[in-house]
Amino acid sequence: MKRGRRVEQLEFFDIPNPCRGVCESDLRGYCKGCLRSRNERLLWLRMNAAQKRYVLSLCRLRLRKMRQQQIQQAEPTVSMPWTQDHFDF
Repeated sequence: MKRGRRVEQLEFFDIPNPCRGVCESDLRGYCKGCLRSRNERLLWLRMNAAQKRYVLSLCRLRLRKMRQQQIQQAEPTVSMPWTQDHFDF
């Protein structure tokens, strides 16, 4: 086996379109189903394999960021109605 260049399975097969059939954009312009931008969706069929892999990596980053934001929003915030300053000793 050759060293240096890692061969990934994606290089041997056509990269499928990540569309999930939702086709609705969020407020930032990303598809709610596949998380691609409008241009990424429009140009998908014209992209070469490297460009498609790059778009898919961007989508994974967007998904990770979206999940992290959801976790942060779901965490309860601790609200302290008083502080140490309220005690006069």
